[in-house]
Amino acid sequence: MPLLLAAAAATSAAPPMAVIDEKDVAREEATPHGKIGMSTAYRISDAVPQPRRMEFRKRILHVGAAIGLHPIAHDEVYYVLSGTGDVSSDGQTRNLTPGMAAYLYDGAVVGIKQTGREPLALIIAYPVKE
Repeated sequence: MPLLLAAAAATSAAPPMAVIDEKDVAREEATPHGKIGMSTAYRISDAVPQPRRMEFRKRILHVGAAIGLHPIAHDEVYYVLSGTGDVSSDGQTRNLTPGMAAYLYDGAVVGIKQTGREPLALIIAYPVKE
């Protein structure tokens, strides 16, 4: 290990990293914010020991499912892995396809619905409230 990295590792007060396998946290459940259809939820950050400062989740919205409109009290990102969907923020709606991200702002009313023939797979990330 280079000297600089060795010195940084020796003085770090950070907890050890956490490695989570999505198959260990997967569960089938109704979608949040309205129970509009079913989804597969991967609550990855729920398996991370405290302290943690962010939520990191994967969610697959089954065909016809949606995360209903809801206010957010933090910035939030929806990143599309596969499928297509319509994301809404404060009355404005945009179509998302794989490789696209929607950056949603604190105070907005947001939601996303699956469109098309295949499920919509998303990564959702946002800070944990202090």
